[in-house]
Amino acid sequence: MTDVKQLRSVMIGLLGFAATQEQVLLAASPDEEAGSPQQWAAVPLVAHNTEFKQQQVQRLQAIQAGSVPPEFGEVDHASAELYQRCASLPCAAVAQHSREVSGQLADGVLALGADDLLDPARHPWLRGRQLWLQLIVRGFWHPTGHLGEYYLKHGQPAQAVGLAAQAVATAGYLDAPAPARGMASYNLACASARAGQQDQAAAALREAIGLNPDVKANASRDPDLASLRDNGQLAAVLAN
Repeated sequence: MTDVKQLRSVMIGLLGFAATQEQVLLAASPDEEAGSPQQWAAVPLVAHNTEFKQQQVQRLQAIQAGSVPPEFGEVDHASAELYQRCASLPCAAVAQHSREVSGQLADGVLALGADDLLDPARHPWLRGRQLWLQLIVRGFWHPTGHLGEYYLKHGQPAQAVGLAAQAVATAGYLDAPAPARGMASYNLACASARAGQQDQAAAALREAIGLNPDVKANASRDPDLASLRDNGQLAAVLAN
């Protein structure tokens, strides 16, 4: 996609979808919900998503300032320290911070120049990756994946699949570039596989790889696709 105005519109739409679904989860989650590093409650989950998006806001602010953003390390989602830090925050504060950071991220997208979004060589710290796609990974794919994980681990597989299917539909409605639509389809494949819908999962994975071949490497080792691996459908999809 070379129409930068349209690309910004797509990004705002996908970022907004994820942010809205976070607010939906917080509004529906039980008060004082119990959780753990193995099964995150809603409030710490959204707090973690917001921290992740805040890092992207910092990157966009660095671009505007002409400086280099800090390096952000890998996150261990099973870390008890991380979980307790996120779980210690009040629900109302988490909801408010999520809205604020999501707005800041959208504002940052609108302020970016075309070269910043599209040229991976413009900022060496991107390591050859396009910024627009990195922002969709961090602000759309990552948070919606965690939301789906929440529903799956809380006995709501239909909600997880429905969320992922709605993300695919939204990406299609916005006419998102193929790599972004492939990410949405990949999440649908994972949610469907874990919900016991193997045929639907295989179809979604096939579509995801067709749109975004980069997800193929992840699919070969993803534990969410274990049921497809066990019944031979994963091998068949990856062989094509």
